[in-house]
Amino acid sequence: MRVCDVRGRPSDFEAFAETNDVPKPKLPRRVNLEPEKVEEGLVKLVLSLVELIRQLMEKQALRRIESGSLSVDEVERLGTALARLEQKMIELKAHFKIDSLNIDLGPLGNLFDEVNQHGTNTTKSYSRNQHE
Repeated sequence: MRVCDVRGRPSDFEAFAETNDVPKPKLPRRVNLEPEKVEEGLVKLVLSLVELIRQLMEKQALRRIESGSLSVDEVERLGTALARLEQKMIELKAHFKIDSLNIDLGPLGNLFDEVNQHGTNTTKSYSRNQHE
């Protein structure tokens, strides 16, 4: 037997066989590449990735705050940084005239859960008064 040979009975591989029951998605014959659209799509993709990372950082920060592993000063700085980052994302979306950063990922669904009309979560404000 060679390294790349697969052993087994035909019935073992039925689950991997292509069936006609599931329709294949029809893809366009050509890709419409207009310079303006390519630029808009690239900006939306980059900002969507930045927004995804921002939301992940926010969730991690909330976990650390709730676990009590941060000092009051660290919580204050973290809240300020996250609020500024969210504000900058709002400014960039307005500058590039992007309504939503939510990207349709096909069979995987959308990149973001629909939280609000802008496709972003609102950063919770953490101040010293809330923790004292």
